[in-house]
Amino acid sequence: MALSQTAAADILSIDGVTKSFSGVKVLDGVSFSIRRGEIMGLIGENGAGKSTLIKIISGIYQLNSGRLILDGGEVSVPDYITAKSLGIAIVPQEFNLINSLAVFENIFLGNEIRLKSGLLDKQKMRELSARQLEELKMPIGVNQLVANLSVAEKQMVEISKALMLRARFLIMDEPTTTLTRREVDTLFVLMRNLKAQGVTMLFVSHKLNEIKEICDRVTVLRDGRLISVDEVAGVNEEDIARKMVGRTDFTRIFPAKLPRSEGTEVLEIEDLSSGGLLNGVSFTLRKGEVLGFAGLVGSGRTETAEAVMGLRAVQSGVIKINGKAAPIKKASDALRHKLAYLSEDRQGKGIIQGFNLPQNITLISLKGYLKGFLIDKRAETRKTAEYVKTFKIMAASQKMHLRYLSGGNQQKVYLSRWLDTSPEILILDEPTRGIDISAKHEIYEFIHELAESGISCLVISSELEEIIGLCSRVYVMREGKMAGCLEGSHINEEEIMFHATGIKGSIQ
Repeated sequence: MALSQTAAADILSIDGVTKSFSGVKVLDGVSFSIRRGEIMGLIGENGAGKSTLIKIISGIYQLNSGRLILDGGEVSVPDYITAKSLGIAIVPQEFNLINSLAVFENIFLGNEIRLKSGLLDKQKMRELSARQLEELKMPIGVNQLVANLSVAEKQMVEISKALMLRARFLIMDEPTTTLTRREVDTLFVLMRNLKAQGVTMLFVSHKLNEIKEICDRVTVLRDGRLISVDEVAGVNEEDIARKMVGRTDFTRIFPAKLPRSEGTEVLEIEDLSSGGLLNGVSFTLRKGEVLGFAGLVGSGRTETAEAVMGLRAVQSGVIKINGKAAPIKKASDALRHKLAYLSEDRQGKGIIQGFNLPQNITLISLKGYLKGFLIDKRAETRKTAEYVKTFKIMAASQKMHLRYLSGGNQQKVYLSRWLDTSPEILILDEPTRGIDISAKHEIYEFIHELAESGISCLVISSELEEIIGLCSRVYVMREGKMAGCLEGSHINEEEIMFHATGIKGSIQ
């Protein structure tokens, strides 16, 4: 559907936009309009074209054909600097932060405040950064190095960075994937305030309940084509999901929960302490179990996983594997003991964007593909094809660099890499971050199958629905310590949040 003109109420119209990579059409004649001052939801499965579309709007990618019409006039957006000059800002799903710079320096990167002398006004930037983070209710020191922040904290820095531009059109690409419910509530209050001030927002999310809660309308893409634009009040979550996946047999997202494992304890952690972040942490993981770790941001969940994997120095405590002490000082020690760890920071600590599929998948297990001093490319290709089939990885070919894959497909490649090491214990930190509902179901089913095959899985997640739906036991952390262990009917939102916050009746 071509647009002859933009209605006065529309701030942006996408008119027949098409984009291809390596001959593969990622967007195919997409057309729709966004009203001034609304929050428009954008949803679709991984590979539907969402990220490509928002990168075109923000000047990161260039369209092959079609038009962008802003305020009634056709515009060219050749780069992000031009997008900023037009009042367009983006909170990216994958962080564009510099680890060696402080929080305030990242927030004002490319938008620095200067004194009359030309020197940077660091004091002013610190003050404004602190004020913005306070508004987001995120207690991050503005002088902290970004390298030392958690993924959720980095997400808040990205949000602060975009908000500091005072944009009139704000794109938010999966901003809530690592945030707790309380942090999401704070963000939504801020979004409603921005909307009241006339700011238009394009909100990309895989969480259908959030689309219903915060958006005015929702646009659905599937396989690079526009499927529908609906008033949120007129559709329910199941309607949206069916439009996303293109089928009517939409079933429950979680497989039937496995019974409580009675297997042997394959991992025992006793009084683990690390750098003031972990204090006397103790827990057990049984053979074939899906164990959950819940807690607020900064509670110590990720730090515990990193300590167990030899990625974080341990001051005291004992790690036992299959009943025997296993001194793990570095990652190679953990690998030797058949441990694997899917990091929450896929982009920073996981995939290599400039590598293709086989290079990413065999990165850790490459020794098994060597014939003398040469890599057995045929074996590597065969194994990659198996993972592509198992996880339904969408890629034009195995030669594609991962930077051209959607976030969900990148995550599947990352998971394939660790499975290629034949682990006996698999730690998954935010395993479905930035993944659509259909792909989530696939990964949940696979975790279920891994546990049934005898592999022990430890799932760390900020999504309580994920923890409740998957896990037969749940440890809850608070301030670097274990606050409680829940089983059976006690694995519910209210009890998890009570242990996470220490506040009785925190969920109404």
